[in-house]
Amino acid sequence: MNIRRLSKTLLAAVVATQLLAVSGCASLDAAGGANVADTTADATRIRAALDSAERLAGDAAEDSRRKSYQVLEALGAGEGMQVMDAFSAGGYYTELLSRIVGSTGGVIAYNNPPYAAFATKRIAERYAGGRLANVRQITTPIEDLTLAPESLDAAMFIMAYHDLYWRPTDGSWPQTDPALLLRKLYAALKHGGNVLVQDHVANPGGDPSDVVNRLHRIDPAIVRRDFVAAGFEEVRASSLFANPADDHSKLVFDPAIQGRTDQFLIIFRKPVRR
Repeated sequence: MNIRRLSKTLLAAVVATQLLAVSGCASLDAAGGANVADTTADATRIRAALDSAERLAGDAAEDSRRKSYQVLEALGAGEGMQVMDAFSAGGYYTELLSRIVGSTGGVIAYNNPPYAAFATKRIAERYAGGRLANVRQITTPIEDLTLAPESLDAAMFIMAYHDLYWRPTDGSWPQTDPALLLRKLYAALKHGGNVLVQDHVANPGGDPSDVVNRLHRIDPAIVRRDFVAAGFEEVRASSLFANPADDHSKLVFDPAIQGRTDQFLIIFRKPVRR
């Protein structure tokens, strides 16, 4: 087996999953906490962004599977915000955020070089002809990522956080450091700023890198551990993308489960000033 080819195929599939979402039900459930502020989601602007006739061909067909309205509402997306789409790939959510935050807001579309390379065509389409003027693309390794202190209102990782633990043996993906990225993100967020993480569920136990290498899944407890260690607090969780029929044993690209994996959605927040 050509390991390099397999790793490249898997990365391409990872990026492609940002064009998919799975079915599920239930609403967001507040995790409680006296210092948790209400979200500032602007329902009218979210709906207008989804209904825009100027979106790229094919994007609207993804809205139902992605449950995009609910995800953006959970993030608290609204006019004038500064938001980071982390590992934005081809920019499906970047464009929606761009339309929601409007001319008084801005969006950072962050990719490391491998993510950008595998989404080259869609990235070119997304930003052709000066589309999305309020979006700033940043493509750089995590080590070189620079974000202005307390400049962001929110950030999101859509089906991408697990890749911070990916360790392909052929070196096609860098040795990314989750703690380093979260430290940078924490410093860049304003107090009270939200971070939304959606990803494939892995069973508890085992080395997270081994699990990601085999299955492209991550235990939600690992994500919670990482964010708490970085100073964030968990304020919301969701069963929106839950699928009890998924036993978490299969690679997420296995045809038997692809597009129907059990997924978690968690909102973390940089604590408000006291």
